[in-house]
Amino acid sequence: MPWSSIRRVLARLSLVFLALSLWHGPAFATVTVTFHSFNGSVLIGRYPHTFVVFDGKLDDTGQVIHENFGFSAKSVGPSILAGPVEHVIWVEDEKYLKSTNTHFSITVSDATYHRMKQEVAAWRDAPGKYYDLDTRNCIHFVGRIAELGGLKVAYPKEMLRKPKAWLNYIGTLNPQLGAKPIK
Repeated sequence: MPWSSIRRVLARLSLVFLALSLWHGPAFATVTVTFHSFNGSVLIGRYPHTFVVFDGKLDDTGQVIHENFGFSAKSVGPSILAGPVEHVIWVEDEKYLKSTNTHFSITVSDATYHRMKQEVAAWRDAPGKYYDLDTRNCIHFVGRIAELGGLKVAYPKEMLRKPKAWLNYIGTLNPQLGAKPIK
């Protein structure tokens, strides 16, 4: 076989290997975590609330992700003012997601997403009465998810029952987000 034929075959094989390496290379999938608040109203029976939405696709499995989680008291009544009560991880109905306040989003790796899901499970599966209006409410839950995503988080006492104001504040602590305050 002449050298020119061998070079052509090698060039073609090189192109095939290059194409295969690009095809099997890392995917450009991402999971976006979006931070929401719900204004709430005693008149409609829902109190102000904050939660997170996970959307995207995992690099490691290709699994499509679309889920949301918040933390709340299992039932609301006067006992909520007296101390810890039973808790629940609350999942918002899809139809309500568009009517909530979208504050900001971050993109996370598969590993961070999995760590965040472990945290959701830990809060869900915590034994006993784990929800406390002043020390372990929806703001604390969302704050923990934000911390796992690398955000700076603080809990000013005057905001512990004001999810929208608190998320606006978190936006100011993390100027890289470019978050605009929601009125």
